[in-house]
Amino acid sequence: MYRINLHNITDTYEFNELIKIFLNPKVYTLDGEGDVIDINLTGSQDKHQIKREIYQKLSEITGKKPAWGTLTGVRPVKLAGEIGDKEILMDKFLLSSEKADLILDTYERQQKVFGKPPVNSAGVYIGIPFCPTRCSYCSFASNQVDDLEKDRYLQALFKEIDYVREKHPSIESIYIGGGTPTSLNEKQLNLLLDKVNTLDLGQCKEYTIEAGRPDTITREKLEIIKAHGIERISINPQSMKDHTLELIGRKHSSKAILEAFKLAHEVGIKDINADIIAGLPEETVEDFKSTLKQVIDLGPTNITVHTLAIKRASKLHEEDKDYHYKQGGVVEAMLAESRKMLSQYGYTPYYLYRQKHMAGAFENVGYTLQGSDCLYNVRIMEEKQSIIAMGAGGISKAYYPLEDRHERVPNVTNYQIYIERIDEMIKRKEDNLFRR
Repeated sequence: MYRINLHNITDTYEFNELIKIFLNPKVYTLDGEGDVIDINLTGSQDKHQIKREIYQKLSEITGKKPAWGTLTGVRPVKLAGEIGDKEILMDKFLLSSEKADLILDTYERQQKVFGKPPVNSAGVYIGIPFCPTRCSYCSFASNQVDDLEKDRYLQALFKEIDYVREKHPSIESIYIGGGTPTSLNEKQLNLLLDKVNTLDLGQCKEYTIEAGRPDTITREKLEIIKAHGIERISINPQSMKDHTLELIGRKHSSKAILEAFKLAHEVGIKDINADIIAGLPEETVEDFKSTLKQVIDLGPTNITVHTLAIKRASKLHEEDKDYHYKQGGVVEAMLAESRKMLSQYGYTPYYLYRQKHMAGAFENVGYTLQGSDCLYNVRIMEEKQSIIAMGAGGISKAYYPLEDRHERVPNVTNYQIYIERIDEMIKRKEDNLFRR
């Protein structure tokens, strides 16, 4: 057990997040018994100096040199836009040369492709918190309910959509996520998209719906999606290895993934994103490479390579609380293979974010073929625009451009409580999002 002394520091949260990248919380304490790692700090040091010293001392002890340096935040590309200098990123934040280049190149691409959001524009997020099963790594709103419950939820959601429509926001993009929106049946999906299309979409540049689980996709649903003007969907394999799909709680085979892509191409969906995950249980680097090659062959215009993140609310965390500490080496090799292979096939990184409890403290990267960048993904990460989020678990963000800051306006996550308190959810928006 290590005891780490942070002298003259009262708010240790940000420093503790960095320490946890090096050390499992089981083996250290900030105020308990144990061998002492004495980090001598003075009140004159700023937090970046403190974090560099923590990084350097723990690197000496553990032999680890995390490629993201002292950064623990979710949005490193946003920092690249603020700093704009590779040497500063490497010297001040101890980023590796590769990661500094990655976020600078990604930021430059985002500015070239999309530029700044229109003044007073907003992105719209609509959450459908239902899935056919819950994956073992999932911590999102993901409920398994019957159609009657989904009908009840939609009635509450429609009331919130009606309220937002009356406010006439300038909508730049719409993203319907979850959960799995295509877990709705055909009638419910059609009603939902009819309701969404009552919003003023005159300025909308992009309209996306997640169809992530292939076992929820039918030709009729895809035709409904296409008929409503949606040109971008997600079909998320996560892995093409059937044993892995079974391990993580998916109730479909890789054959269902192939069929879902075939249907989407036949219906004429323009852009398809495919998510895969590095670090899934029992998978080797060769397994991951096989998945990636098979997904590339399916012809998606976007591929998002996720590093497995183990959240406390997930089943996998309950089974093995130390899982993400064990996977750093294999995930590093998987991500290296993804960069190399995707580049060979013409895919370019266009957005990036990080999460807590990621294996190896790495990152999620969205790759795109030319001209298929997802606007909503870029906007949500750059935080220069208001987000109007509807549905259970949606978190709206009111953007104040003069101060360059956001205020969160959350909906409750539990869908049943959302239904019961829908009037309160609407009032939150009235008081904190639209009355400004």
